[in-house]
Amino acid sequence: MYKEILRNIDNIAIWPVLSFVIFFLFFLLMLWWIFSVDKSYLDEMEDKPLHDGTHPQTANPNLK
Repeated sequence: MYKEILRNIDNIAIWPVLSFVIFFLFFLLMLWWIFSVDKSYLDEMEDKPLHDGTHPQTANPNLK
């Protein structure tokens, strides 16, 4: 049943090609972004999960 439906659709062969082209362009854009992004930006984004905006608590020297 599904094979007959797919056979009767005109220009069905263009969709796999179109999806491959979209994927390939996205992949190339991501490669370009990876190699062109500023290193300081990557370092800042890398540290964001560790910094929640609070100041680190220091150990109390009076406690033993």
